[in-house]
Amino acid sequence: MKKGYLLFAEPTIQHDLNFNRSVVLIAEQNELGSVGFILNKKSNYSTLDLIPEFNYDYPIYNGGPVEKENLYFIHKVPLLIENSVKINDKLYWGGDFDSLVKLINDKKIKSSEIKFFLGYSGWDEGQLKNELKNNSWILAKSENIETLSFNNLNNIWKEKLEKLGGKYLLWSNSPENPQHN
Repeated sequence: MKKGYLLFAEPTIQHDLNFNRSVVLIAEQNELGSVGFILNKKSNYSTLDLIPEFNYDYPIYNGGPVEKENLYFIHKVPLLIENSVKINDKLYWGGDFDSLVKLINDKKIKSSEIKFFLGYSGWDEGQLKNELKNNSWILAKSENIETLSFNNLNNIWKEKLEKLGGKYLLWSNSPENPQHN
């Protein structure tokens, strides 16, 4: 497991409301554990709802069940945002929030270069490794993460399962709540 990998929730974790049909970008991986952000679950909030200093409206996504009262962001502009943390050569997370506000208000960062999250997904040391071993996640190493992270991802989970085929094809077409079948 490395930073920049994507995790696709196995269909078998459908009863976990946080991760059902989720696609998670791993932003940090070290000896203490892993940090990730759910890319495909838009919240009911936007930046104008939560950040009065912003002059522009950006959607906010549910990043995960940890620290849901805190705002996080991934971006492609590390030269503009000081103290950014590298995920890969083209993708970063966090950084100086005050300069971010100014950059957004001055229209120096486009919506295609940044994505906001309430909360994050976190795993203690060894926890994610065990979940992978127990087939709770499908690990994707070769996806074009920079493009995926900022596009409309409503169907990314379904599309990945369709590509995998086999037993996943049936799940890709099932309703989100199987009781509605």
